[in-house]
Amino acid sequence: MPYKEKPIEKSYFSIGEVAEMLEVSPSLIRFWETEFEQLQPRKNRKGNRTYNRTDIELLRTIYHLVKERGFTLKGAKEKLKEKPEQLDKALAVRDSLLKIRGFLSNLKTELGD
Repeated sequence: MPYKEKPIEKSYFSIGEVAEMLEVSPSLIRFWETEFEQLQPRKNRKGNRTYNRTDIELLRTIYHLVKERGFTLKGAKEKLKEKPEQLDKALAVRDSLLKIRGFLSNLKTELGD
């Protein structure tokens, strides 16, 4: 049986990497950390924040509520406390629909040429 190399997946990300993923500034992420009690990234001895996948998903949810849906910070906090499971499902559906839209857009472009 041939050896198959598995891709290395990172467990922790720096604040800069997370900011780049979400296309926001690191200072906004630090601000959200003070505003949302659910967001508590680990800190190393130097005090540098390290975010795991759960933290990143929470940040994506906060970004969706505040930036895309226009919630105030107070409204976003209440929405996160109400039913986080439903919110996660809604975001998963949204992401799936965006992928399908991108695929269809690419397909249309290829067929049009």
